[in-house]
Amino acid sequence: MIEARGITKHYNGIEVLKAVDLRINDSEIVSIVGDSGAGKTTLLQLLGTLDTPSSGEVLYDGNQIVEMSQKQLANFRNQTIGFVFQFHQLLPEFTCVENVCMPALISGISLKNAMPRAIELLTYLGLSHRFDHKPSQLSGGEQQRCAVARALMNQPKIVFADEPSGNLDSKNANELHQLFLNLRKDFGYSFVIVTHNEEFANMADRKLIMKDGKIIETVDNRPI
Repeated sequence: MIEARGITKHYNGIEVLKAVDLRINDSEIVSIVGDSGAGKTTLLQLLGTLDTPSSGEVLYDGNQIVEMSQKQLANFRNQTIGFVFQFHQLLPEFTCVENVCMPALISGISLKNAMPRAIELLTYLGLSHRFDHKPSQLSGGEQQRCAVARALMNQPKIVFADEPSGNLDSKNANELHQLFLNLRKDFGYSFVIVTHNEEFANMADRKLIMKDGKIIETVDNRPI
């Protein structure tokens, strides 16, 4: 589904990412681990079209992303990709269900038409009792599950997550990790997840180990 070919990234003359080649397949969970500064988040941002490579190319279903205009790219990102971050980034003035609806509203769908999908997602994620609560009224785990629902609102092909459990206690982190596995099992979503949690990383189909801007090892965790 996604292919990166020789992508590099330079910031102020410093090479942060060095000729990375990578494929992400349909319904696959890939974890990315490595020390701070290894290039994990940079790689995630390039794959997720939040940034452009200094050289190389990123392809979705064989189509080059760099050939899109900024408007086309924004629409593509809205329809194809979901994001979950360490800090949930929910809008504090809106309710849980309104936050989940945001990607649909951005794509031009009315709140009335978006609401059933948001309610369905929140119910699946165990938040049926939190529809009308604002983020400040939710626990940390509930906030992150609301953010996951938002990421899934437009039925993306893939979800990119950057340290999604990094701000959670161990109980909520484990529940979030299991949630990703359940979503792949039940709906076939693909996930690319940057994490420092080795236990979670080892639950992925593949674990990519990064160092100094390169993928130095790939560990295949799938049963033979």
